[in-house]
Amino acid sequence: MVRKSFLSYNKTIWGPLELVEKLYPEAEEIGASVRDLPGLKTPLGRARAWLRLALMQKKMADYLRCLIIQRDLLSEFYEYHALMMEEEGAVIVGLLVGLNVIDANLCVKGEDLDSQVGVIDFSMYLKNEEDIGNKERNVQIAAILDQKNYVEELNRQLNSTVSSLHSRVDSLEKSNTKLIEELAIAKNNIIKLQEENHQLRSENKLILMKTQQNLEVTKVDVETELQTYKHSRQGLDEMYNEARRQLRDESQLRQDVENELAVQVSMKHEIELAMKLLEKDIHEKQDTLIGLRQQLEEVKAINIEMYQKLQSSEDGLKEKNEIIGRLEEKTNKITVAMRQLEQSDNDLLTQTRTIAMSLVKYASSDTQDQYKLVKDISF
Repeated sequence: MVRKSFLSYNKTIWGPLELVEKLYPEAEEIGASVRDLPGLKTPLGRARAWLRLALMQKKMADYLRCLIIQRDLLSEFYEYHALMMEEEGAVIVGLLVGLNVIDANLCVKGEDLDSQVGVIDFSMYLKNEEDIGNKERNVQIAAILDQKNYVEELNRQLNSTVSSLHSRVDSLEKSNTKLIEELAIAKNNIIKLQEENHQLRSENKLILMKTQQNLEVTKVDVETELQTYKHSRQGLDEMYNEARRQLRDESQLRQDVENELAVQVSMKHEIELAMKLLEKDIHEKQDTLIGLRQQLEEVKAINIEMYQKLQSSEDGLKEKNEIIGRLEEKTNKITVAMRQLEQSDNDLLTQTRTIAMSLVKYASSDTQDQYKLVKDISF
């Protein structure tokens, strides 16, 4: 009869124990601890250290149960007739559950686990008839047990402290991650604000440049209008002097005009009617001239606005050029109309003066009010 063997002749126990890490994620810590232990050179020593750590964790039965279920993986390490491949393997794993009630505290570091394990002397843990009355030995054993209980309690406290520290580290890592994300968001916001600030500064500079250009244009227009006002004022002064001179001349002819006006009463009424019509025409043309000037100002304002919009919009350049051309053409037409109205006004003034001079020649006498009317008409 062939004897069953626990292991095959060409495999070690460390091979299947390494598979437990893949099948049971909690066993990764034991595997990493075993691989980090100094002094372990053989797979058998690593397997012994692994078994001791699993026994201290009270999870040896769980680990081996997870391994015994995977028969296809065990076939790589055991023969088909090995004990772990038979039903007895499951029975052995079930019996290992009883080890969980034992608080094992086995030494792993500093032990020679690679060599063959010798005979363990349990005599110091057994009581015989001679040791029953030995109180000193009982005291030593009690002290050892107290120390063991103290070490176990200290180990539990350290484990709880380590778990709390792990939880704090996790919370700190999460808070650190959140702070890093918030910092990144804050940096992005700062970059966006800097870009917006730069854009606003550039827009401010552009607006300042446009404002300066508009101020320069306005200054030139004001200077031009001031010069025009000075010229018109000079012309008005000349006209005023001429009017005074005419007034002196007409005061000399006052008596003659009053005598002539008395004779030409009937002609005066006709002339007054004609003058009223002329004055009405002049007022209408002046109102038209004022309206044309207002339209000219509006056209200038529209022209300036379209010119400003022309600088900021390149897409509508052609359309705005056409609008500016039409506005300039309209401006030219309005200017020509104004000139024509001014010429007609001058012609009307000339005709009025001619009529007044004719009245002076043909009128003989009239009242002082009629003389003032003739003077105003001549002026």
